[in-house]
Amino acid sequence: MNIDDQVKNRRAIEALRNGVPNRDAVAVLGCSQPEIEDKFRQQLQRVKHSNGGEDKNEGMMAAGDFGTGKSHLLEYLMHLALEQNFVCSKIVISKETPIFDPVKLYRAAAEAAIVPGKRGSALTEIATALKFNSQAYADFYQWIHQKAGLNSRFAATLFLYERMKNDPEFSNRIIRFWSGDKIGASELKKYLKACREPVTYKIDNITAKDLALQRFKFAARLIIAASYSGWVLLIDEVELISKYSLMQRAKSYAELARWIGELDDSNYSGMTVVATISEDFQSKILEGMDDFEKVPNRLRAKGTESDLLLASQAERGMRVIQKECNRLNSPDKEMLDQTYEKVRSIHAKAYNWDPPPVQSIESMTTARMRQYVKGWITEWDLKRLDKDYKPEIEVTTLVQDYTEDKNLEVETEGTETYSIE
Repeated sequence: MNIDDQVKNRRAIEALRNGVPNRDAVAVLGCSQPEIEDKFRQQLQRVKHSNGGEDKNEGMMAAGDFGTGKSHLLEYLMHLALEQNFVCSKIVISKETPIFDPVKLYRAAAEAAIVPGKRGSALTEIATALKFNSQAYADFYQWIHQKAGLNSRFAATLFLYERMKNDPEFSNRIIRFWSGDKIGASELKKYLKACREPVTYKIDNITAKDLALQRFKFAARLIIAASYSGWVLLIDEVELISKYSLMQRAKSYAELARWIGELDDSNYSGMTVVATISEDFQSKILEGMDDFEKVPNRLRAKGTESDLLLASQAERGMRVIQKECNRLNSPDKEMLDQTYEKVRSIHAKAYNWDPPPVQSIESMTTARMRQYVKGWITEWDLKRLDKDYKPEIEVTTLVQDYTEDKNLEVETEGTETYSIE
């Protein structure tokens, strides 16, 4: 075996040992969730065949307990989509990336985006791939100028990007705007005037939230115009919603409904979404904390039009979690045997040895896949150092903490308004 193959196998073992899947581990182990994989493949095909229509984006939720392979699943789906020429963004919900804030979510999606076969900044690679004389670009240009209904900043920047392609500094400035940075209206007006278009593009006010949501629509179409199949958004650890305040949970449920395609304005053509959540979220939060009743009732008690709308949207998001989650399969004997042989093969190639049979936690009937895999690897690691050693591996279960955390109550960026000045 050459050194490159050995390094790949060692990277895979390290990823499996730490429970953080990478491309090497996913490439070897594959996916043990055929139903979810089939649904995802259908989603990709529908995006490809949408042909730039105005249909709603279609999303899917997957649910499983801690250690059952949710992150592994997303990593696998990402590589499957990349192979079909989709741009992919994998986002982990956190304090820095709360699901209720479209501004931060878009910024994270743009930063995390991977372009098939490219290594540079995603939006730079996508913008560079545009062919101004192609039919795909002509369709995109017509859409953004006549049909999109987006803020004129997008049409203006696209016009300027094409006209000023020989000015790398300003081209980069526009790409940064498409990636989530601010751009001043006065700056746009100056360059539009220089290009003899002082009145065609009227730069209107817009809130940061609305601009971020429009950025998702623009970027998905931009990706298709650059001859990629579409945009896949993979959202991990949605269960962090439980740690937000009630109002932020309400906004999170509403945004979840948006990305899964359940809202009236969920028309993000060219995009598809997969999100993961802990399997007991429904019983612990929607029912245990009574979010089904408390969240919409609190909003409706306020009586404002915006609160009534948010109550309805939040209910749709909670219904997605309740009724539309795809449960991850628990490992049966056949799946365990196949995974055992695959992990044993990786370990053998990684360290150039013949791993002996191990039992580790085989007697446990409630173990999760991550516990099995880490148990096997741990025992092989120890026996590789001392073949006569008989390790005793203790397995403990981590309990998901759903307690509200005020440290996660970050300010949303969606209330700021981009002025015409």
